[in-house]
Amino acid sequence: MLRVHFYYAGLIGFFGLFFLMMAWHTLLSPSRHMPTALLLIMTVGPLLLPFKGLLSHNLKSCTWMSYLSLPYFIHGVTEAYGNATLRPWAILEVSFSLLLCFGAGFYVYKAEKV
Repeated sequence: MLRVHFYYAGLIGFFGLFFLMMAWHTLLSPSRHMPTALLLIMTVGPLLLPFKGLLSHNLKSCTWMSYLSLPYFIHGVTEAYGNATLRPWAILEVSFSLLLCFGAGFYVYKAEKV
């Protein structure tokens, strides 16, 4: 595969994870115990930190984005195991986080081989 294909896979994983987290806490399962704004800051905020570097093909930002996707993977696995009603969304979160992790990771890996 070409290196740019891994970059596009990472972008699909990022935007999928971003919009899923936005929808999860506002439309799909709003919390009754915590403010929605706080949940959005905690879940969507970290994704926005290396976002500019990801869009500009910065290898260090792509590496950090790959690392940053792992807590979303853990959250998706635990949510899929513990909550049967949210299982489809949790599996989608796991899929997007893995797509982001491997897409950004292999994009950086292929860049170092050149």
